[in-house]
Amino acid sequence: MNTSNETIADFSSAIRDFLNVVVEDPRIGPLHISLYFAILHYYSQGNGEIPVTVFGKDLMKHSKISSHCTYHRYIQELHKYGYIHYIPSYNPFLGSLIYPLKIERK
Repeated sequence: MNTSNETIADFSSAIRDFLNVVVEDPRIGPLHISLYFAILHYYSQGNGEIPVTVFGKDLMKHSKISSHCTYHRYIQELHKYGYIHYIPSYNPFLGSLIYPLKIERK
């Protein structure tokens, strides 16, 4: 996988590019995919504005993750693997910022 530090261009290409790359990435499992799609859901609900501002509890609900520890593990892994740029807010009144990154095949 090759990620530039550019954000995604549009919803359709983000889904297509993500699915094309993760099929070959052994680190990515069903919860990563579910969480990434929840992020894209909020991206589309916000009319494609970046960064996506979300609360962890909302992403957990949409991705069907019930444990806070599991959520934090998978959001950090998506960040570490270069699929998103994640900036946690640590403030219960402000959502975290997520930048879905443009993904290109090698």
